[in-house]
Amino acid sequence: MELKKIQLNDLHASLGAKMVPFAGYNMPVRYSSDIEEHMTVRNGVGIFDVSHMGEFMLKGPKALDLIQKVTSNDASKLEDGKAQYSCLPNDKGGIVDDLLVYKLKDEEYMLVVNASNIEKDWNWIAQHNTEGAEMENISDNISLFAVQGPKATEVLQKLTDTNLSEVKFYTFTHGEFAGVKDVIMSATGYTGAGGFELYVKNEDAEEVWNKIMEAGKEEGIKPIGLGARDTLRLEMGYCLYGNDIDDTTSPLEAGLGWITKFTKDFINAENLKKQKEEGVNKKLVGFKMIDKGIPRHDYIIEDAEGNEIGKVTSGTMSPVLNQGIGLGYVKKEFSTPGSEVYIAVRNRKLKAEVSKLPLI
Repeated sequence: MELKKIQLNDLHASLGAKMVPFAGYNMPVRYSSDIEEHMTVRNGVGIFDVSHMGEFMLKGPKALDLIQKVTSNDASKLEDGKAQYSCLPNDKGGIVDDLLVYKLKDEEYMLVVNASNIEKDWNWIAQHNTEGAEMENISDNISLFAVQGPKATEVLQKLTDTNLSEVKFYTFTHGEFAGVKDVIMSATGYTGAGGFELYVKNEDAEEVWNKIMEAGKEEGIKPIGLGARDTLRLEMGYCLYGNDIDDTTSPLEAGLGWITKFTKDFINAENLKKQKEEGVNKKLVGFKMIDKGIPRHDYIIEDAEGNEIGKVTSGTMSPVLNQGIGLGYVKKEFSTPGSEVYIAVRNRKLKAEVSKLPLI
């Protein structure tokens, strides 16, 4: 299958980005080094091009009913200008995808889904659209930039009259940005470092990108690749679909009980409610390495006696802590922060400690 290209593909190549296949797209994984890019976002400001993400518009009198049926969180609580983290439960107890639900106005919503799941999610939602909500897949027309870091707001403020400091976490505003009309400025992100995500039409993407880079010169803005995006989200303990959550993991096992609301009916709600009442056998936890070593996806987690108690789902070297960190599923009795576990790395057993999230 031919790789899809995001709108600014050639621009990233000209900036010296190393381009790699990711979720069916040719994407910038790094421009300089992962650690340098990671610290740029933690301490200053960086810009990610995450235009591979998918966007669906759901409209009409039946839009909310459909969203309520297919998502686990309660979208009826959303006011105009608010976003919500949620997931699409499947009918087997697992997760089709995790996503953001934006309420643009009454009877008009935007769902933002993972790039690797665009087709799967679209088909899943369409299959359950028995009420006839209007659906439109606008993924190929929209570019998405995440400007993240403690200096992000001050950089972006130079480009809009909207008072960005008033846009609270998980709310968004719709207006003129960098001279371009109709930009969604959303106080969301996947780094835990603060900042905004900007949804722009493809034809405006290059102009907006260049203006952000220009506006952030003084603050030392840099383009950031997917490598640092992964280490940043891992320090925060944010799930990555395909690693930490998938079609076989329940939202309750993944610590996503807070987005699973039984105040309404949704796909597989009954079974998940039963699971909540009976309790889960395994839980997704964060951990920090005590012994030197880097945990990796699929490494076995053991107890002190060498019994297998789980598996690593994501792992890396934390640039902030300068120590190995990870996420993984363990038996419930090992899920309390402070629990001692061991990661099997080749022929060695390396000690680690279950830690509260975020890990930094």
